[in-house]
Amino acid sequence: MNKLGKYNRSVSIIGVGCTPFMYTVDDPKTDGLTEGELFGYAALKAMEDAGVNPQDVDFYFHGQASPLNGSNYLTPNIQIGNWFGMKGKGSIHHSEACCTGYLAIEQAVNAVASGKYNCVLSGCVEFGDSTPSPADSVETPKHPYRRDKMKMDKFLATTAWLYDRTYARSLMAPIELIYDDAAEDYVRTRGITSEQMDDALNWMAINNRRNAAKCPLALERTEFADIAKEKGFGNVIDYMRSPYNPKMGDFLRMEGVERKCDGAAAVIVCATEMIPEIAQNLSHTPIEVLGVGSAACESTTPHFEIRATEEAVRQVYEVTGVKPEELDLFYANDFIITSHLISAEIAGYLPYGEGWKYICDGRTAYDGDKPINTNGGRTSFGHAHAASGLADVYEACMQMRGECGERQVKKLPKTTMLRGYGGAQNVAAVLLRTMDELGGK
Repeated sequence: MNKLGKYNRSVSIIGVGCTPFMYTVDDPKTDGLTEGELFGYAALKAMEDAGVNPQDVDFYFHGQASPLNGSNYLTPNIQIGNWFGMKGKGSIHHSEACCTGYLAIEQAVNAVASGKYNCVLSGCVEFGDSTPSPADSVETPKHPYRRDKMKMDKFLATTAWLYDRTYARSLMAPIELIYDDAAEDYVRTRGITSEQMDDALNWMAINNRRNAAKCPLALERTEFADIAKEKGFGNVIDYMRSPYNPKMGDFLRMEGVERKCDGAAAVIVCATEMIPEIAQNLSHTPIEVLGVGSAACESTTPHFEIRATEEAVRQVYEVTGVKPEELDLFYANDFIITSHLISAEIAGYLPYGEGWKYICDGRTAYDGDKPINTNGGRTSFGHAHAASGLADVYEACMQMRGECGERQVKKLPKTTMLRGYGGAQNVAAVLLRTMDELGGK
């Protein structure tokens, strides 16, 4: 097991920015947007939030889960610098599937903690719902800005790129067979019934949608209770158990899977000691990045998401000294919705074997005592693959600053964990803490 070293100096998030998550090609107002425009919007919003200018930022990181498919670029980072005033500055592109946005924090924090840079931008962008036109193959010459809708069969074909084709396929571990893994494991190890698991899965979707309904950047904002009433159901759980929400396997239902879409998000991180000099106009409290744990278990590893989450969480608790009982808020990249149940229990945010009850009782909604995914998670806020992690960081920082309006959690969070997970590949556990004042915690 890895033993992590502490950062050489404190690093804090001083600015955040996020686009709405959307279906760009479905709306004439957004059809034709490019990744430069989306990334640039999020980057400039993050700079504005931090009170800095492009000249103050030393370097930028660019994350995208599938750049060749989504952008038709091999080096997308160098195509976008003009959109936020950083052309000519150093940059790196990285891609870690759906964990990209969470590891975007690690990349940026490591760069600043090392002392090489004082202020860094880290952003991610994804067109999860469309591809450059014509959408036939990556080799075909593409239109400069027109995009075609990416149907699910096309999307699923690209997920083959996530898996080891030599061994994973022969061991029957491709993506189509892992949707129910965490749910099956939970039922077996916690001793609950399949019916109780079904209730938990449905209530996770309901709670996510309640949260998203109050988030102006979210993709889906109509509560399931309202949809159930419109369809003639007497209560929401009967609707969620109905053919309107069909099972896709033994456990997972349609509303427990991501809403793939388009979007971008960005953060500005800065050496905490340099904030008074670099961000003199900062008007809010910095959010310190205490540490990041990470692990990668590809799909031939049994229960790979569970095992990698256990390792990432262990690392970040060990290196920071933070205890589970200190967590006030939790986020999980739940493009398979079971993720936010199992990861919250692994992190100790919810008690082992009891988390499903908290979910069914509504305690994990934004107005409960154990809020999870206050923006709506991947099933309601939407999943713009690489950008989703930084969208969660955006939401976490806004909650920790008390700036979320109707969906503001009851207790102002001081310590937050974000558990990222990406496509049979990477897992990260990020710990954030509000600083009481510069130089103190």
